[in-house]
Amino acid sequence: MVPHIRPAQLADWLRQCRAQTPDAEPIVLDVREPWEFQTASVRPDGFELRHMPMASIPMRLSELPRERPIACLCHHGGRSAQVAFFLHRQGYEHVVNIAGGIHAWATEIDPLIPQY
Repeated sequence: MVPHIRPAQLADWLRQCRAQTPDAEPIVLDVREPWEFQTASVRPDGFELRHMPMASIPMRLSELPRERPIACLCHHGGRSAQVAFFLHRQGYEHVVNIAGGIHAWATEIDPLIPQY
């Protein structure tokens, strides 16, 4: 089972990650298409932001360190949930899905993010 967090819960999740794995900076993995990432993106704050479109994840799996916590992000949370589940099945233990995606992020955290 992959946990789901809302964007408003991200700060708490980041604190928990730092407490559990202080040497492993969390990753927010944006799995949207390049045009979506260019249209609207989050600003890294306490995490590394990585962009890997969903279809590229299987081929680029080796680029994702297993020891670092990963929060998956997409537009509304559907694609990121699929990627989080895939990563979990591949043995990644510290994976969550950001429910509501960047759309929810814009309403809960940063209203300057364009909605599309």
